Amino acid sequence: MLETDNQTPLKLDFLLLEKIARLLAPTQMVELVLVSGEKMREINRNLRNCDYATDVLSFPLEAIPHTPLGSVVINMSLAQTNALKLGHSLENEIALLFIHGMLHLLGYDHEKDQGEQRQKESELIKTFNLPLSLIERVQD
Repeated sequence: MLETDNQTPLKLDFLLLEKIARLLAPTQMVELVLVSGEKMREINRNLRNCDYATDVLSFPLEAIPHTPLGSVVINMSLAQTNALKLGHSLENEIALLFIHGMLHLLGYDHEKDQGEQRQKESELIKTFNLPLSLIERVQD
């Protein structure tokens, strides 16, 4: 289940993201927050002590039964820029970022694992017919 908080003026269709959320967390609620670059920088600075705007952040909640899995926050300014630069739709870019964030909520960590997150992202990209994943773009 997906709960959205779109803090931008952009109108989006969340159907694909709902499918991704249902596949990855079929029994848990996930919050998706869409923010501006400035807001993302503020969140990153206040919660992670990093003074820059990143593309996606994930905030898992405690593993308590019947509570949401956590929140995925997407920087819509960067998503728009990357979609244009990479030649695919904004919806696809948001889906890639959402998958990346969801996997972090589920415990994957590409900075520490042995490629498990990259492999899972690749599987999901094929399932949903998406372009290169966030990790693949960074590592290639």
